[in-house]
Amino acid sequence: MIHSPQAVMLFAAGFGTRMGALTQDRPKPLIHVSGRPLIDYTLDLVHALKPTRIVANTHYLPDQIEAHLQPQGVTISTELPTILETGGGLKAALPLLGPGPVFTGNTDAIWRGPNPFRLVQQVWQPDRMDALLVCVPIAEAMGHGGHGDFIPNEDGRLTRGPGWIYGGVQIIKTDRLAEIPDRVFSLNRLWDLMLEDKRLFGLPYPGKWCDVGNPQGIGLAQSLLNATNV
Repeated sequence: MIHSPQAVMLFAAGFGTRMGALTQDRPKPLIHVSGRPLIDYTLDLVHALKPTRIVANTHYLPDQIEAHLQPQGVTISTELPTILETGGGLKAALPLLGPGPVFTGNTDAIWRGPNPFRLVQQVWQPDRMDALLVCVPIAEAMGHGGHGDFIPNEDGRLTRGPGWIYGGVQIIKTDRLAEIPDRVFSLNRLWDLMLEDKRLFGLPYPGKWCDVGNPQGIGLAQSLLNATNV
């Protein structure tokens, strides 16, 4: 049985509707931030791990993302005719990802500080965890509204509620995806199963994080990348 993640799943299929006109002719992962496609910042973090496989899902304007990612060693999981959301997208990509737990990463955030994939790799304990999420305390988050997604207890176990924001990077076991019969569903469905068993964990990110979910987030992300003292 494989206990340590060997593969990475990147979520790149969304419509990016909050970006307005910026995503009329290109998918959100290819919007430029400080002169580079947004997804390339996540790819830098992933390539540093030297994983055996990197898979990205696509749906909206998939040809553009495929042309950008395939030369960088990324395998494409195309979702047509229906976008499958995060849980359905991960389930559909399992034949490409292989067995065992996987890293997953959103492609619409900028991290300034330690590599979040490396952090979660160092803390992962498969005997007691079904998923380990990198979370961001509200005070360290840029470009994100709301009050957070999870409340941690003293040993890192999570419950739903205001406190930490899920930053978009995790290690997660995939075997319980088979318990969800739907084709289209959010990863929240899988997290709920883990919450019931008290096996959903989180760790706080010790740096800065910016959500690039709307046009204002681009400017915030660029200021974070250009800051000399963070």
